[in-house]
Amino acid sequence: MTTIDQYTFPDDLYYDQEHVWARVEGDVVTVGLSQFGQDLAGEIVYVEVPRVGRTVAQGEAFMSMESGKWVGRVKSPVSGEIAEANEDVEWESTLVNEDPYGEGWLAKIEPSDLSELDGLMRADSPEFAAFIAEERAKYDK
Repeated sequence: MTTIDQYTFPDDLYYDQEHVWARVEGDVVTVGLSQFGQDLAGEIVYVEVPRVGRTVAQGEAFMSMESGKWVGRVKSPVSGEIAEANEDVEWESTLVNEDPYGEGWLAKIEPSDLSELDGLMRADSPEFAAFIAEERAKYDK
């Protein structure tokens, strides 16, 4: 686990520049919003989960979320097919805030090319620490 100020980032995850994380679990990639990302968004009040079976491309918006101060599209960190959507966050959207790396996961994707994850950041890399520092300065966090 890497901690940057008050934010924690599990070391086994991949992170994109939209504050989305990806965890490889066998032949599926679980996707969620990082602790830092959910803090930026504020309390999540609505999550529109993606349709199972839908094909997504890396970097393509595949679902949306709303907080009191933000409405945004969540982009996929990997190309593939939506294998499962976390229906719980549709009804209890605060799970994204309360447990972003656990019960607050968003979707599971069967990836078409796992090597796409190589372009994402890791929590323990200097690049990621610099990125979070820039984001904190930009958003005054």
